[in-house]
Amino acid sequence: MSWGNKLVVVFVIFIAMIGTLVYKSIMVKNDLVASDYYTQELKYQDKINGTNNANAISQVSVAQDNDFVTIYLPSELKGNSITGEAWFYCVTDAQKDRHIKLNVGSNAAQMISKKDLAKGNMQLKLSWKAGDKDYYTEKSVLIN
Repeated sequence: MSWGNKLVVVFVIFIAMIGTLVYKSIMVKNDLVASDYYTQELKYQDKINGTNNANAISQVSVAQDNDFVTIYLPSELKGNSITGEAWFYCVTDAQKDRHIKLNVGSNAAQMISKKDLAKGNMQLKLSWKAGDKDYYTEKSVLIN
């Protein structure tokens, strides 16, 4: 084989590798944390205030059994009217995210069926309102 033929083979292999890289880069899924990130950024001070309020009382805890994930809000909030949302955020796949409206009983606990949640590492972003104060906290949760 002459040097000209070898040069053509090298160019063909190079073009095939570049084509493969382009194809693979097109197929990678890039999910944003939120599609409305700009409006959320404008409200970021509310999240900071909620975090400060949550840090001033006892911590939120999360427990699991075979069928349920239970979120225990601080004991200081028992008996209060509580509204809010639990966002189970999956870092790797937006299709696995779940927004669940809080329906907290008098014991300040929320039970969520594991059937509604994807297995794996989740970031629990919990925002709630009790009385006239807003609260916000985040916890890492491994759903198994």
